[in-house]
Amino acid sequence: MNSGRPETERARRAVEAAWRIEWPKLVAGLTRIVGDIATAEELAQDALVAALEQWPRDGVPPNPGGWLMLTAKHRAVDRIRRDANFARKLELLGRQAIIEQGEPAAPEPGITDDLLRMIFTACHPVLTPPARAALTLRMVGGLTTTEIARAYLVPESTVAQRIVRAKRTIAAKKVPYEVPEGAELTARLDSVLEVIYLIFNEGYTATSGERWVRAELCEDALRLARILAGLLPDEPEAHALAALIELQASRTSARSASDSGLVLLPDQDRSRWNRLYIQRGFAALARAHTLNRTRDREAGRYALQAAIAAVHAMAPTAEETDWRRVAGLYAILAQRFPSPVVELNRAVAVAKVHGPAAGLELVDAIAAAGALEGYHLLYAVRGDLLAQLGRDPEARAAFGRAAELTANETERELLLGRAR
Repeated sequence: MNSGRPETERARRAVEAAWRIEWPKLVAGLTRIVGDIATAEELAQDALVAALEQWPRDGVPPNPGGWLMLTAKHRAVDRIRRDANFARKLELLGRQAIIEQGEPAAPEPGITDDLLRMIFTACHPVLTPPARAALTLRMVGGLTTTEIARAYLVPESTVAQRIVRAKRTIAAKKVPYEVPEGAELTARLDSVLEVIYLIFNEGYTATSGERWVRAELCEDALRLARILAGLLPDEPEAHALAALIELQASRTSARSASDSGLVLLPDQDRSRWNRLYIQRGFAALARAHTLNRTRDREAGRYALQAAIAAVHAMAPTAEETDWRRVAGLYAILAQRFPSPVVELNRAVAVAKVHGPAAGLELVDAIAAAGALEGYHLLYAVRGDLLAQLGRDPEARAAFGRAAELTANETERELLLGRAR
């Protein structure tokens, strides 16, 4: 009897892991089949329940994500058969049978990646921009309300309300699961870019849990950014976002130590940076610059951030980073796209150029404004600058406050270590 307990626990963990990783793809794929987000969520939940019942008994399948999708598809077909509009959906049933039998389906026009199709669908103009982003991050990124709230620096209750209202609006307006074309597609681009960027950010620095990096989210965002740039070859910000994610993703393997601790940018072994990603990032950034020059347009928010990432990528060592260039780019970014987080990053760059006292002055101004009161990185940056100035008691308090505010265990350990 006891020998079965480890297997049961293993199965439970496998279900949790598969659910966390596969849920966005599962819902996106099911929405394509049934044409309704709410129904897709129900079918995905049914598949999860089936896994919780069967995996402890039958063992974890070799491809957990594939098992969940196939189970959910079978239940989708059953539901369609029971639908009163069976005849109208007969063609869909035939296509689904082909998919399940493993035969090639006829190519579909437009966007063929389910996750990207879901993003464009959820970013419908019938929703407000905040609602679009919240719904898409939940449905496509698989982010929790806590993670989305951190990204937007708003209360969790606000995010939860946005998601509920967005789903109700989609149902009430009968928004179809379809891909826009032409001008309508371009009109949704800003929301789509923002969502992909936030998915990457959550993967790059996880809000909570034991892992500092959620590689599956980084990979999803990188893939989506590449697909989007290919679909919109004349959109400079699509290429700029791809460049930014390529350049930041190039550092992923160097951001973790062998003991599972995190490694900050100044301490990273740059020989571990992915050179192919860096080359792709430079190429995408060059394409964005060329398009902007051709149209006599200023660089957008992602082009400016990618340019900052490129400065770091070009520096052979942390000491050789052109911090004046970084500070200048952040000043332009803060002027064109003001935000307290951008200003915090600018303060770090200013401190590198003009000393910690200059950086601390900017950080204290941000703190006085109150916009980042619950943002742990505000206190982490302040603690670092205070430590450089030899104000150890204040630095210790700042690091302690930062540790209290973060929900990521690895990051908390680093901050508590700095406090000690």
